Amino acid sequence: MQPPTNRRYTLPARLRVKRAALFQEAYSQGRKTVGRFVVLWLRSGEDAAGRLGVVASRKVGNSVARSRAKRRMREWFRLHQYDLTGSEDMILVARRSLVKASQPDLDADLLDVFSRAARLQCPPECPKSPPD
Repeated sequence: MQPPTNRRYTLPARLRVKRAALFQEAYSQGRKTVGRFVVLWLRSGEDAAGRLGVVASRKVGNSVARSRAKRRMREWFRLHQYDLTGSEDMILVARRSLVKASQPDLDADLLDVFSRAARLQCPPECPKSPPD
């Protein structure tokens, strides 16, 4: 599925998990995938709609570091949301190592985490277009 050409450069509110009860429900369901820089929690339920929630605790760093970590995770999701499958809500929890991670390393880790959770249409080793 091709992304629309007139897409916005922010993640719309309808694609975000905001309520604390939904975060707690995801944690209690216990379906997580751990990566080097993030932990992915999946939340299923009748109101799950493929939304994203991001968390960065004080262990990640000061407020500037936490905000930057959350922005980086939201931006990755915004750019790859059309490659993701499933209707479950996804909660990304930043790990301390995310603060110093380079962008290519973070991208590779997120692709790996989502593919291990079976949420990518095409895993990282799958080419996007056939070779010439």
